[in-house]
Amino acid sequence: MPAPDVHADLEPLSFLLGTWRGGGDGEFPTIGSFRYGEEMVFEHVGDPFLLYSQRSWLEADEAPLHFERGFVRPASAGRLELVLAHPLGLTEVAEGTLEGTVMTTASTAMGRTTTGDPVTELVRRWRVDGDRLTYELDMATEMTPLTRHLTGELRRT
Repeated sequence: MPAPDVHADLEPLSFLLGTWRGGGDGEFPTIGSFRYGEEMVFEHVGDPFLLYSQRSWLEADEAPLHFERGFVRPASAGRLELVLAHPLGLTEVAEGTLEGTVMTTASTAMGRTTTGDPVTELVRRWRVDGDRLTYELDMATEMTPLTRHLTGELRRT
């Protein structure tokens, strides 16, 4: 079956399509610093959203570290939405801006299961330059104010 055409509403986000691999550095006041490897995949199915999947692993021993699954949705001109599920018992709804190939999102709602991590806010800044994707992620919890948590660099494979 041939791949569907990219939906016209996705044109501003089409620079994300593909598989990205690389790694980064993590830190947070309540844990030690760490290096990690990572893969992000952005796909389309012909509808006006991108499928997003992320997985990361500790660089030291390749132990699984984190996973995210969800959708990137175009909103009005220069705006986007992010809807994600995390295996930490969290859901994230975020909205933000799209300026060329720079995206900034901030959570507007965090859902949490009874045993979910106490994350209260996430802010993401992603920049794509050709086949290079860099990002920063800031996180707040019930005990820690908004603080840099991750900085990564990936290459399109």
